[in-house]
Amino acid sequence: MNLPNKLTLLRFALVPVFMVFMYIDNPYSYLIGLIVFAVASFTDFLDGSIARKYNMVTDFGKFMDPLADKLLTTVALIYLCLNGMCHEVVICIVLAREFAVSGIRLIAAANPKGGKVIAAGMMGKMKTVLQMVASMLGLLAMALLSMGTIPQATYDMIAMVTNVLMWIMAVLTVVSGMQYIVPNFDLIKNAK
Repeated sequence: MNLPNKLTLLRFALVPVFMVFMYIDNPYSYLIGLIVFAVASFTDFLDGSIARKYNMVTDFGKFMDPLADKLLTTVALIYLCLNGMCHEVVICIVLAREFAVSGIRLIAAANPKGGKVIAAGMMGKMKTVLQMVASMLGLLAMALLSMGTIPQATYDMIAMVTNVLMWIMAVLTVVSGMQYIVPNFDLIKNAK
């Protein structure tokens, strides 16, 4: 297994660690959760960069890297939603897109005329980056509020900005989802 794929697996492993710190009732647990999320997010950038630079792109990476991203970002969205940083509709849009794209990927991989792995597109990557940045902003506000370093009014302002970023990300989610569905509609139509 090459280094980019190991980094992808590391991202999977960091998700439950992130969840534990988001659950613990401690003034510093959100800060630690933010750090874990940031490290996991950085592995997403790092594994793709290494894979492309050193020609280490694999079918495993094309399939598992987006799955690791989806798991990490969806868990973060749920915690942000619970803390007023993301609307429930945004989560529903993201999940609907992720299930649709995953379904298309599975159909493409199982195609009897020659399976193929559909890699993440540029718009999908932009959506993921915006989602991670907005999530980190929200997690930072949660950490600062729990440690008592910002007043509620500042938290509310950051929550509003985070919500706006999440809605922008939701629009990118729909657009990027269509970029998977439309070109691969023949796979859906001809699936048995």
